[in-house]
Amino acid sequence: MIKHTYDMGLIGNCAYLALIRKDTSVAWLCWPRFDSSFVFGDLLDTEKGGEFSVRPAAGSPFETHQYYQTNTNVLCTEIENEDGRYRVTDFAPRFEQHERYYKPLMIIRKLEPLSGTPRVRVTCNPVGEYGEKQLTRRRSSNHIAYLGLNEEIRLTTDIPLTYILEDEDFVLNQPRYLVLTYGAPLEAALESTAERFLRSTKDYWRKWVKSTSISNFHQNAVIRSALALKMHQYEDTGAIIAASTTSLPEAPGSTRNWDYRFCWMRDTYYTLTAFNNIGHFEEMERYFHYIANISTKVVGKYQPLYGISGASELTEIELPLKGYLGNQPVRIGNDAYTHIQNDVYGQVLVALLPLYVDCRFIDPERTNPSKLVYEALHMIQTTMDQPDAGLWEFRHIAQYHCYTYLFHWAGSNAARKVAHSLGNADMEALATDLMKQAEERIERCFSEEHQAYANAIGSPHLDASTLQLIMMGYLDPTSERAHRHLEALEKDLMTPEGLFYRYRHADDFGTPETTFLICSFWYVETLACVGRLDDAIREFEKLITYTNHLGLLSEDVDAKTGSQWGNFPQAYSHVGLVNAAYRIAKKLDRPNFV
Repeated sequence: MIKHTYDMGLIGNCAYLALIRKDTSVAWLCWPRFDSSFVFGDLLDTEKGGEFSVRPAAGSPFETHQYYQTNTNVLCTEIENEDGRYRVTDFAPRFEQHERYYKPLMIIRKLEPLSGTPRVRVTCNPVGEYGEKQLTRRRSSNHIAYLGLNEEIRLTTDIPLTYILEDEDFVLNQPRYLVLTYGAPLEAALESTAERFLRSTKDYWRKWVKSTSISNFHQNAVIRSALALKMHQYEDTGAIIAASTTSLPEAPGSTRNWDYRFCWMRDTYYTLTAFNNIGHFEEMERYFHYIANISTKVVGKYQPLYGISGASELTEIELPLKGYLGNQPVRIGNDAYTHIQNDVYGQVLVALLPLYVDCRFIDPERTNPSKLVYEALHMIQTTMDQPDAGLWEFRHIAQYHCYTYLFHWAGSNAARKVAHSLGNADMEALATDLMKQAEERIERCFSEEHQAYANAIGSPHLDASTLQLIMMGYLDPTSERAHRHLEALEKDLMTPEGLFYRYRHADDFGTPETTFLICSFWYVETLACVGRLDDAIREFEKLITYTNHLGLLSEDVDAKTGSQWGNFPQAYSHVGLVNAAYRIAKKLDRPNFV
């Protein structure tokens, strides 16, 4: 079977994200927000998706090489054929200016001849409303305006406009520039401004990487994951989305095609842990404030996910698009917002704990945490004996999930620490009581048959999420029970390649066909926790072979072929890599680290 990989690179500036193919075409770009309609989306429909490319002259076979400039999110694509060789440098401007970050809705493409006399064709045809709206073009002196959206899209360039408007090839015999903007256009000298923005953007990313606190353990993989994760934060609100795309299938033909351009509460703890592990507190604080803002608006219960603005209604609809490689349906919105996932209350408490007890955070907004903590504890109390959809968001299955009780336990433990720091004895007593209640229910998930914890009370099935029992300290990693639990999960859920399924039993859409990368990284962390460090290193080094050519990870991997599937790049997978590398590095440095 042929190995399927996403042969694309990601660029972004924390205001937008774009995916660039190895043939230079922009496969995916949503403007003006992460969750807006695409303006280029041939990833999901080659007819309706528009096009923005710098391809060789029509019909010319070519070879391509794509790479990032070291320690940046500046992407280079080199194309070579019989006519010659050229390079397209793509980037989203981001740098400090006037005591804040400049991050315009602007993609800059620099074209450079490298050898010979390459002939190229530039095509620019943005669309609106997920391909349903064709835009009108207006030619001006040095730009083309695309009209029909709420704001103007403008292509400013020093390439003769006739070549672009009439889809004509031309010889690339000197550097040329393409600047595409949404809303505010570029109104400055083209070449000098593009070059200044390029230098400043490279300097910004390299400075950001230098401020990253990481060990020598597989630094390149950790740096690329950190850079990818950083781009998934919508800086305006602090939200971090799960992935930049929608409807890339978890497995071909599975119909498990979901919109991931939202912020999942279940990811909060792991994502904040990743930023903490690499020493980036600005991103943590922005995400803290996003979560805290949601917590002030909650009436009755938390949802599993929210929009990047904190919007709570994320109605799921299907679009009349062909889908990625013909995989339908294509969905926008996500009905999981209506589900009951009771682990979210513990997730919020664990995630926000550093804001209240870590002396590095000084913020007037944290001075009165009692209301938020009490409300979360009361929701844990209220939902203690309510079944839910669980971490994996089963659509028609409700159970008493072990993972939910683990976060009831962990959240109550976090609240107990906050209460202790505040000297609030009543809050501490409530949190302690809820910890005991959660512990009693976790123990009811223990399966004598498996000698391990099942996914839910009374269930015969195992689930990779219960690796967290060891990682979060519920089980003593040195105990016989922890080792037996891990061995049972290995036997039931691990493939010969070392990849992990979330679970093996049927759900609303059948039996899962692909493995979930975050679970494989959890397995690596768990190996390190229990002292199997050599195994952890070996399995980690296997996992980083499942990246694409640029070191980017998908959501899912087909164990038999090594194929990438699911939305891409997947922030959660990169979070898993960062956290697993951190855990191993700490064990190498301090063998008793848990």
